[in-house]
Amino acid sequence: MNINAENLISISEANQNFSKVARLVDEKGTAIILKNNTPRYVLLDFSLLRGENTANDTDVDAIASRILSKHIKAFEELAK
Repeated sequence: MNINAENLISISEANQNFSKVARLVDEKGTAIILKNNTPRYVLLDFSLLRGENTANDTDVDAIASRILSKHIKAFEELAK
């Protein structure tokens, strides 16, 4: 994940002004919350989370085929 300096916000500011953080997420998609000047938490738009973690059947089939073809000899040996 790339961190954009415009998305950084301190934990104290996030605590005191959550609506500002929510607006930042609405505009940029994510907000990085700093604790002791170190990135600690990520707040992101829920639609981004769903999109990145959802695999369709085609993706799963392609990955399975790639793994199977790469390790076909091992699978054949296991099938005996």
